[in-house]
Amino acid sequence: MATVVAPPCRAKILSLFRSLLRSSRQFPDYNIREYTKRRTIDAFHHNKSLSNRSSISTAFTDGKYQLQVAKRQAIVYRMYSPKAKSIMDINYTAHRSVTADHSATTDCVVSTFYQLVGLEANDTPC
Repeated sequence: MATVVAPPCRAKILSLFRSLLRSSRQFPDYNIREYTKRRTIDAFHHNKSLSNRSSISTAFTDGKYQLQVAKRQAIVYRMYSPKAKSIMDINYTAHRSVTADHSATTDCVVSTFYQLVGLEANDTPC
């Protein structure tokens, strides 16, 4: 006779969700960080409509396994992270002027890009 496993309570499910989101913040690369966050949210939205006890327990067990994988991967990514930051990780607020001049902001972004790729930008207003 098969044993029916009690599904986890709401608090444990929310705790798993928050833990997965916290582990996604540990990735140094913007793309991996955002993918992990998006994948977590999508998976929880997809499993929101589960009503069968065994499928809820299976989804929860899979979520715990994914959390362990994400934690291990975050450690590996931190060990071998690239030296240059992604363009998405750069904080542009330091480069923006107080005025609303769009061309000056665009020039600052371009000069920041040049700095990232190692080129020299001539006559940058930043």
